[in-house]
Amino acid sequence: MRLILFGAPGVGKGTQAKILSSKLTIPHISTGDILRQAVHEKTPLGMKAQEIMNKGELVSDDIMIGIIKDTLEQQRCKNGFILDGFPRTLAQAEAFEKLTNEMNLKDVYLVNIYANNEEIVNRLTNRRACKSCDNIFTYDEVKDLNACPKCGAENSFYQRNDDKEEVIRKRLSVYEENTKPVLDFYGDKGFVVNADGIGKVENVTAEILKGLEEKAGKKIILSA
Repeated sequence: MRLILFGAPGVGKGTQAKILSSKLTIPHISTGDILRQAVHEKTPLGMKAQEIMNKGELVSDDIMIGIIKDTLEQQRCKNGFILDGFPRTLAQAEAFEKLTNEMNLKDVYLVNIYANNEEIVNRLTNRRACKSCDNIFTYDEVKDLNACPKCGAENSFYQRNDDKEEVIRKRLSVYEENTKPVLDFYGDKGFVVNADGIGKVENVTAEILKGLEEKAGKKIILSA
């Protein structure tokens, strides 16, 4: 099974990616990670990307698609993958569809995790990070603590810029403008599975798996 993980910032994509990767026994492919890996390994496309980033410019869709193609051709992706971070625009969605057709990849579904914007703002502004170990907690978890429960660092909690309300609302605005058309693109083809991201993590996972079974028309065998 091949999944595109989709949703606004703060809906819980990262959490669900880890769970689904384990249950479905397919790799979680973060486009940010594979881009950094290509640069680190000095692959031909990685070197092109490095040159562009050194100029302070954005890596082109063509290069990103090439790096994704290299990754999807690896043995670990033979039985499927969870793609996280791409496509983010309509042009990228069209290019990715062309790639999957060329590679003859079937069972490609977009998993759309959604939530009310106010719920997302409340969730993200309630987060605090540890300066020492970078672990993230809710404010309620650490408001009465003087030391990080993970690394023991004292007086280390702070609110990241990305978790401040004005930044969150800007990111949500960008998502609505640039990324939501991708949902419409796949929705028109009938390849979208929707799941409410607000609620218990296990309930969100169950909703996703149920939707995937309905789309695939078969029972999904999960890893223990």
